[in-house]
Amino acid sequence: MYKDVQLHINGRWRAATGGRTIPVLNPATEEQIGTVPHANEADLDEALAAAERGFHTWRKVSAFDRSKLMRKAANLLRDRADDIARLMTMEQGKPLPEARMETLAAADTIDWFAEEARRAYGRVIPARAEGVYQLVVKEPVGPVAAFTPWNFPINQVVRKLSAALATGCSIIVKAPEETPASPAELIRCFLDAGLPDGVVGLVYGVPAEISSYLIPHPTIRKVTFTGSTPVGKHLAEMAGKYMKRVTMELGGHAPAIVFDDADVEHASKTLAGSKFRNAGQVCVSPTRFLVQEKVFDQFVDQFVAHAKAVRVGNGLEDGVQMGPLANDRRIPAMETLVADARQKGAEIRTGGNRIGNKGYFYEPTVITGLTREMRAMNEEPFGPLALMVPFKDFDEVVEESNRLPFGLAAYAFTKSAKTANAIASQVETGMMTINHLGLALPEVPFGGIKDSGYGSEGGSEAIEAYLNTKFVTQAGI
Repeated sequence: MYKDVQLHINGRWRAATGGRTIPVLNPATEEQIGTVPHANEADLDEALAAAERGFHTWRKVSAFDRSKLMRKAANLLRDRADDIARLMTMEQGKPLPEARMETLAAADTIDWFAEEARRAYGRVIPARAEGVYQLVVKEPVGPVAAFTPWNFPINQVVRKLSAALATGCSIIVKAPEETPASPAELIRCFLDAGLPDGVVGLVYGVPAEISSYLIPHPTIRKVTFTGSTPVGKHLAEMAGKYMKRVTMELGGHAPAIVFDDADVEHASKTLAGSKFRNAGQVCVSPTRFLVQEKVFDQFVDQFVAHAKAVRVGNGLEDGVQMGPLANDRRIPAMETLVADARQKGAEIRTGGNRIGNKGYFYEPTVITGLTREMRAMNEEPFGPLALMVPFKDFDEVVEESNRLPFGLAAYAFTKSAKTANAIASQVETGMMTINHLGLALPEVPFGGIKDSGYGSEGGSEAIEAYLNTKFVTQAGI
């Protein structure tokens, strides 16, 4: 059922002008399952011209009508969720239930932004003189260039796409070449719902070539990117040179703090589920497990048991809880971090090896005996590695939590309201969830600080980056 993916430019699904393609592999089998077009400059020029025209059309559509169309697209996505989830699992590897959940959650995100479209309020400012009106008006920023990664092929696109459409912007999506079919089907739902030609463009190719062409182009007025911190810094620098509005959702190395008064069984089960979701290929995945000394051994033993119980396999098979890593680059990345930790004295409590020689499968891995000199403690693992570190007291765990330049997400478990309030105040992070997993809902902010980026892709804050604020004052004649 996996078909070759096409570009979508100016209302048409088509191949690249030059005829070049990129193979798409199934990470569970390493077999080619399709191709995706390699856009060239002529394709991008057409997409840019279409986005300019699409913007002038779409910005004139009322927020009420934009909202209705978006809701129709969300319902189409729900209707097609089973087929789209299968495509996602084939190209990305995650278990089918996770893929279906991602697809259905995307529909909820569309609904949220559809309602926000109707609430992009301005305001009236009281004037200092009689007969003077002072108005604050919100206007769409213009055509958007969006760059998204392969770990959540729909989730990462839908936030950017929905925010742009809700505010009256057009958008060109550079979706991931490794996982192209599922985001294409997301966009197809909007097109089938009646989105005018040119409002959404979809391109694939060499990421660096596309970003270096789109970002400086005068048509593009905003850039939004989800991906690694080094690439994000490069794109932000480029966008800054051309004074483009930017949203950056970058890497993390999330601390998961377990105090000695926590419900250890609940914490270990909850965090293990979060750690091995999507094989750990999650920007907000807990990575540094900072556990107070009194309960350290208990927590590690329980966490190891959870890790050993995870069923790894082809995501299309029933009962599989963790699929393969998404591409061949991730296996050596895991092997390098584990080998470095082992060579410097760490203990591999479970896992630490590739599974088989076909497919990019890697064992759920738990490591103890870590030091700050080990690469895994400083570089985002972005895989199924859980790093266990004991701590003595509050000040020590705060220092370790804030040691790295990242600040995307953090987790904490404690029965003390005082401790919960204190740790939420002291940890430098864009998001913190305490005693449960409460991140990434459509209605709550989603974004980081420091080297993890800036701007929000969730909550009411998300649409602000797609709107210009205009002040209009008028006096009676």
